[in-house]
Amino acid sequence: MFIDKAVVEIIAGNGGNGAIAFRREACVDKGGPSGGDGGRGGSVIFVGDNNVNTLLEFKYKRKIKADDGENGKTKKCYGHKGDDVIVKVPLGTIVYDVNNELVMADISEIGQRVVIAKGGRGGRGNCHFASSRHQAPEIAENGEFGERVTVRLELKLLADVGFVGYP
Repeated sequence: MFIDKAVVEIIAGNGGNGAIAFRREACVDKGGPSGGDGGRGGSVIFVGDNNVNTLLEFKYKRKIKADDGENGKTKKCYGHKGDDVIVKVPLGTIVYDVNNELVMADISEIGQRVVIAKGGRGGRGNCHFASSRHQAPEIAENGEFGERVTVRLELKLLADVGFVGYP
């Protein structure tokens, strides 16, 4: 079966929240803030591949979602970043944004990478908000949301065989 048009919802991962934590050790008097940063969300990346010929995969898989980033941890530990999702598309694929009908990408080379939806940034932990005047901040940032976009994929058809002369 040959499919040359598809509509897919792309969802990037959300960033993790920053942590609020404080050092609590026996030998450390008045331990300061130690909240870590949240991890960034995963992105959705389209890659041009010579071995894929049709958009048949997107007929059955209408939603592509990347992983979210983890929240920050104590002892200034960062949260784990979300994994990127790499989607192989055939050469000659044009990616349109459904909302405003603009061309987002034209994938025409082998190995061409295009970020369709970027993951959200992770929030900062409370150790970033410490100063000489405010030594024990109880605030942290929330992670940002990842991008959501609905795209229409169209495949430009190239002839494999050409006839010359009368049939």
